[in-house]
Amino acid sequence: FFLFPSEEHNPPGPTAPDPPGTPRPPLVEGQKRPPDDTMASYPNVELKTSCGTFVIELYHKHAPKACQNFLELAKRGYYNGIIFHRVIKNFMIQGGDPTGTGRGGNSIWGKPFEDELTPKLKHTGAGILSMANSGRNTNGSQFFITLAPTPWLDGKHTIFGRVRKGMQVVQRIGLVKTNKNDRPHEEVKIYQAYPVFP
Repeated sequence: FFLFPSEEHNPPGPTAPDPPGTPRPPLVEGQKRPPDDTMASYPNVELKTSCGTFVIELYHKHAPKACQNFLELAKRGYYNGIIFHRVIKNFMIQGGDPTGTGRGGNSIWGKPFEDELTPKLKHTGAGILSMANSGRNTNGSQFFITLAPTPWLDGKHTIFGRVRKGMQVVQRIGLVKTNKNDRPHEEVKIYQAYPVFP
């Protein structure tokens, strides 16, 4: 089980809304709750890394299960201490594997979950958040963020968000020195990942 195998640096790809009545995350003191009928009612996810902090906006409407999975894993502290184990300049950064090997990680359901593919979302540029996988319907906890347009990944990987703030941090991660297996020489670590309201 190896997500996103190397292929001449033009690889094939990195390796449901909450049900009614689901409790919503608490507000920060002084923060107002946005209306339920807006996407702003969903939290973003902030990632504090060894290279800086960036914020992810999740696409709950188009990929509800992937968003629920990512958000819940962040709430549980699952991503805390995990590294970006794969970085390819001008392509993508990949993380989310607690083993740091590119072969591990589980979803909140304890098993792989299905793809949520839509022609409305494409890998059109830098900052796109997608699920890494090892084939159809094999999503777990691993994800990648694009550093450039990657149209060959369209229809193969579930897009479920974008970098809302701190893209310069993602770009900084994309410039770290790596070995022949695209693994950073110095660890790039996620110190904390947690939900925040926009």
